[in-house]
Amino acid sequence: QVQLVESGGGLVQAGGSLRLSCAASGRTVSSYNMVWFRQAPGKERDFVAAISQSGGRLFYADSVKGRFTISRDNAKNTVYLQMNSLKPEDTAVYYCAARLVYYSESISDLKNDYDDWGQGTQVTVSS
Repeated sequence: QVQLVESGGGLVQAGGSLRLSCAASGRTVSSYNMVWFRQAPGKERDFVAAISQSGGRLFYADSVKGRFTISRDNAKNTVYLQMNSLKPEDTAVYYCAARLVYYSESISDLKNDYDDWGQGTQVTVSS
């Protein structure tokens, strides 16, 4: 099991940027497919972006494509989400999650595929 802690959320005006971090402990994340989900009040937890264990494969939700960038630094056991051109509809609690894949480049956008989750960080975008 890996423990995940998100940080970097906050209040930002529309058009602004934020960089979220997800720090892992307990196990090295180099064997994990990592992902960001988000959940707005009263809504389902939705997929945002995923990255394979090597960082060689990336996948984004259509709603964030071209604005958000997921990356990872396995030496620092950390995954990032750079969010640019933020919109009020990006307001949500953002969660990172991990899925053990060993050396596979497999990625998933299904929340039920992920076993380990962080507590979330709030992102609020004002208009």
